[in-house]
Amino acid sequence: MVKLEVCRSNKSPWVCLTCSSVHCGRYVNGHAKKHYEDAQVPLANHKKSEKQDKPQHTVCMDCSSYSTYCYRCDDFVVNDTKLGLVQKVREHLQNLENSAFTADRHRKRKLLENSSLNTKLLKVNGSTTGICATGLRNLGNTCFMNAILQSLSNIEQFCCYFKELPAVELRNGKTAGRRTYHTRSQGDNNVSLVEEFRKTLCALWQGSQTAFSPESLFYVVWKIMPNFRGYQQQDAHEFMRYLLDHLHLELQGGFNGVSRSAILQENSALSGSNKCCINGASTVVTAIFGGILQNEVNCLICGTESRKFDPFLDLSLDIPSQFRNKRSKNQENGPVCSLRDCLRSFTDLEELDETELYMCHKCKKKQKSTKKFWIQKLPKVLCLHLKRFHWTAYLRNKVDTYVEFPLRGLDMKCYLLEPENSGPESCLYDLAAVVVHHGSGVGSGHYTAYATHEGRWFHFNDSTVTLTDEDTVVKAKAYILFYVERQAKAGSDKL
Repeated sequence: MVKLEVCRSNKSPWVCLTCSSVHCGRYVNGHAKKHYEDAQVPLANHKKSEKQDKPQHTVCMDCSSYSTYCYRCDDFVVNDTKLGLVQKVREHLQNLENSAFTADRHRKRKLLENSSLNTKLLKVNGSTTGICATGLRNLGNTCFMNAILQSLSNIEQFCCYFKELPAVELRNGKTAGRRTYHTRSQGDNNVSLVEEFRKTLCALWQGSQTAFSPESLFYVVWKIMPNFRGYQQQDAHEFMRYLLDHLHLELQGGFNGVSRSAILQENSALSGSNKCCINGASTVVTAIFGGILQNEVNCLICGTESRKFDPFLDLSLDIPSQFRNKRSKNQENGPVCSLRDCLRSFTDLEELDETELYMCHKCKKKQKSTKKFWIQKLPKVLCLHLKRFHWTAYLRNKVDTYVEFPLRGLDMKCYLLEPENSGPESCLYDLAAVVVHHGSGVGSGHYTAYATHEGRWFHFNDSTVTLTDEDTVVKAKAYILFYVERQAKAGSDKL
């Protein structure tokens, strides 16, 4: 375990490639960046005519993911020196990590032999247990991906489906089993998003104390989703939609020699009950996340009504404008914004403005009209995206309003087109995971996730996984909420 030189923390260690000093990253206390800035002060006092031979401490390496960052360029670096010095540092750090892991394994074995392992375990509800969850290494601003992966790994039906798929080794020969560091210039078309996604999900709940590195999955993401190439911060919701869409497309066409029909037969209960198809045939993606909206548009001149059915994988909800200045639950400026307010705003009747005039087929021209959404079919997993980022002039600002949401018993019946055809339990949802954005802008900040597993709540912050409680979860400023349909059993509190 690395202890940092200034704050003595062990979180997010970065090593300076000039002087080998180790400091924390910008999302902890920012001492690595301060180390770089402090090194520039003497250089600024030099005369322009003087030759500046002093090292500038501009490049550092993440001790966890081994990615390299240049503070002068303010970007991650993928190239190496002519002598391959960066790769040598990377291999040295990896050897140190492997040695530490071996020593830690021997230490735990001795603890087991001495029957004192319980001192390293946590007590939950009076019984002794251990954290079985595994963190995900940050490969360079990939917290957006890590938060989504951890959330999806805690949606049981979805996760189990992929974990039970047959494993196929895509790499063979010299590259089999070798840890590689991919660059955007590598040319390898033999990639499978489904396979790498399956491997990642399998790794997350094996009880490993060492964080899993999703570099193979991220490499596939680079190959098939050009929008996410590079190491800049990305939008977690946008990534989730791209991920689900591409999983859906790959499952439709079959992968690794397994036909689509064979894949669907493995989970006939899911595919058979699903009626929502997006871009073709049904897959586990649409079977679990797929719902259907009815979009009603009424011409205000002639009264003509137009109905359209739209499939969806998630619902994007506006935070009503009257709540946008209320940033915390305890702030005393009017009522707290609730998830019900956001859902009501989404489904309420609204008059379209001048820029959205409806082309009325009866009037044969664009007319003023009203629009209303109904949910025609609810999904098994209801994904709700709170629209926290809005364009104003040339900037994309964040709406930092706290939105109150229920952990259990979210009742969606009143938003259904035909609520009378729904059973008493089929409209109730319980929270499975929450993605949270910390910071002020979409291109900056940090993503973490909360998720429940076997009755316990966990907080996933890249490599770090900690047990938490419901009181902490409900105080989070949610960005994406994953609600799972409740199975028929005794009812509980409703929203």
